Amino acid sequence: MANSLSTDGGKSIIEAAADYEIIELINRGIAYAIIAAAFLSVIFIFVGGISFILSGGQEDKIKSAVGTIRYAIVGLIITILATVIVGTVGKAMGLNIIDYINFRDIIDIITNIGSSAGSTGRSLN
Repeated sequence: MANSLSTDGGKSIIEAAADYEIIELINRGIAYAIIAAAFLSVIFIFVGGISFILSGGQEDKIKSAVGTIRYAIVGLIITILATVIVGTVGKAMGLNIIDYINFRDIIDIITNIGSSAGSTGRSLN
């Protein structure tokens, strides 16, 4: 059984997905969606902060930046609550989603994406 949905070894994503059970695919999909939502929330907090710093005292830009930060924080809170709710409901239904939210796995996925994008970029030049 493969460890990730990467296309290593010349396998397509569909072939790699065929190696997994449906429950594991659902678990991983939910885990990756939660991770992506949390990551995007943090990115938008930074974007709002930079917009606030660069607003130059203009009231409309300050309001826009504060709105961006506010909505990003609300999104992060909703993501955290979703993790708790999905974990609780998942355990009741036999899906153990929390096991798939692992920091080491996240770093490995980001590294694999970065290395595959880097090798693709070099081959095009």
